[in-house]
Amino acid sequence: MTTHNVWYKVLELGDLPEGRVTTVTAGTTSMALTHFEGNYHAMDNRCPHQGGPLGEGSIEKGVDGECWLRCPWHGWDFHPATGKSPGGYDDGLPTFPVEVRDDGIYVGVEETKPHVQTTTDLMAQTMVNWGIRHVFGMVGHSNLGMADALRRQEEAGHLQFYGIRHEGAASFACSAYAKLTGKPAACFTIAGPGATNLMTGLYDAKVDRAPLLAITGQVDTQVLGPGAFQEVNLHGAFTDVSAFNHTVLPTSKHAEMVTLALKNAIITRNPVTLILPDEVQEIEKPDGVASGPEGRVTAMDIHPPREQLDAATKAIRRSQRPVIIVGHGARFHMEAITDFAEHLEAPVLTTFKGKGLISDHHPLGGGVLGRSGTPIASWFMNESDLLIVIGASFSNHTGITPKKPLVQIDFDPMAIAKFHKIDYPVWGEIGVTVNALQKAFPEPLQRPGLRDEVAERWSIWRSEKARRLEDDRGKGLGSAAVFEAMNEVCPDDAIVTVDVGNNAYSFGRYFESSGKQAVLMSGYLGSIGFSYPAAIGAWTATTEEDTPWHKRPVWCVSGDGGFAQYMMELLTAVKYGMNITHILLHNCNLGKITKEQLAGEFPVWKTGLHNPNFAQYAEICGGKGIRVESQDQLISAMQEAAAYDGPALVEIMTDKELV
Repeated sequence: MTTHNVWYKVLELGDLPEGRVTTVTAGTTSMALTHFEGNYHAMDNRCPHQGGPLGEGSIEKGVDGECWLRCPWHGWDFHPATGKSPGGYDDGLPTFPVEVRDDGIYVGVEETKPHVQTTTDLMAQTMVNWGIRHVFGMVGHSNLGMADALRRQEEAGHLQFYGIRHEGAASFACSAYAKLTGKPAACFTIAGPGATNLMTGLYDAKVDRAPLLAITGQVDTQVLGPGAFQEVNLHGAFTDVSAFNHTVLPTSKHAEMVTLALKNAIITRNPVTLILPDEVQEIEKPDGVASGPEGRVTAMDIHPPREQLDAATKAIRRSQRPVIIVGHGARFHMEAITDFAEHLEAPVLTTFKGKGLISDHHPLGGGVLGRSGTPIASWFMNESDLLIVIGASFSNHTGITPKKPLVQIDFDPMAIAKFHKIDYPVWGEIGVTVNALQKAFPEPLQRPGLRDEVAERWSIWRSEKARRLEDDRGKGLGSAAVFEAMNEVCPDDAIVTVDVGNNAYSFGRYFESSGKQAVLMSGYLGSIGFSYPAAIGAWTATTEEDTPWHKRPVWCVSGDGGFAQYMMELLTAVKYGMNITHILLHNCNLGKITKEQLAGEFPVWKTGLHNPNFAQYAEICGGKGIRVESQDQLISAMQEAAAYDGPALVEIMTDKELV
């Protein structure tokens, strides 16, 4: 059978001196090109011992006086012209025809054979079938087969791969995407340290009930166990954090494995992991069929048990001052919950993770409850005679009191009465349950004066905030001023990612939400460094047409301590042209930890920070950087950053005491 060569120019004339070797690529074929005894020769670049790159080796004279091309890894020898090994121990390496032409050195390779479907092609197509549109990760030596399958899906327009600078940012981005949309994205790493770097973001997703898929490389199964290079017991490492955690083997049902993983992620709202040994990734499966969600997922519209619903209805009917508290779990049902609140004439408070689910300007909106909240919310909880808690997890930071009669509504029966006895537990899908409760009250209830009471409490708090705007110790701006400016500039439909620390407390306290904004944070895990990778994950959702997130602005709030943990991801944002407006509070201190040391009567120790000029850093990375040192600069700086087409950073020099 006749084969045809395709010729590629691989080198300019004169670029490779006599007696030297270099690596060249012809199409996708990597070769070692030698200049030996006046002629050019090309051979396979991969040493048959352990795959050492021969093009990085050298041509040396052996003990027999002959010249040999020596592998840089372990010293295996090959003839520079023929690719044969000394002594005839094996057949040597394949060689390729070379032509010296007037314009350079050309190498001929056989026409590329049509691609044959592999195990990872099936897996990648199954991911797409389940709705995976975004993959965040890093390509490396132990995941190249899967990476190539993802490349084909990206080139077909089915998904987008974002190359990040640290794997921890990949899992945070996935977690934030899932918190925003309720859908999973995927993160992708090599074996060993790449995989273990995912752990913090996976735990963030687990404790905040966010579905995501983690795919990692692994060493060959042949050397799995004794301790090969970068071998980690990944199955053991991921056992606690993953709802579905499997090593994919040559004999696995590869498409089915992805289907089971994503079904678990979506139904249990948890991270799942698939571990891919290197040799599994390129097994040819020409007749394999990708899987998908059709016929695999049931509807989740669970109606609450009638007895529980009736008991809750009677408690609400008896109540004179009911208060509704909504958490992050209620985020997709706020239209029904707001209608129900207006029907009952009941104030609506939120947990910090639920901030923004109802407008702070709604006549029944009471703001955030707890350590990051407002005195308005605390007032109404304390003055209530019944708390109706919807999609909230009773974090000690929120401080929902167990001393009041409680109705708790949640889709997860394990979340109900998790920490203490509940008077009226109601298990059901939140939207269905709230609609069923409202039907139990044919006529809207009247509570004269309640809305005036809400307005009065807001007036008291806004007067206090106005007084705090005047605070000035000469050591930087106060947080009240920062978020008053953000109140004016931040768009009503923005997606806002928030970090951990005093910046988060101040945001919860001073920023007044429109009710249309989506706020994302590391809730139960409380991981510093979350906000910027989360903004990257949120931004990818805004690229999806025909979704509620399309083209919405993304804002990020962080302190200097949190941003510094993942500040190199600003390069990722620049690379992909991500419009992220970053509000950075710079006080050279881990302020929250300083306060905790003082509260615990410890000396303040090791909480000071040495920082760069972050605005200059943003410019160096290719973004927009603006430094603010006075209160009158705040609004114009935020407006300029928001108008910038790309990632912009507003570095605000703040006083660590004025929070």
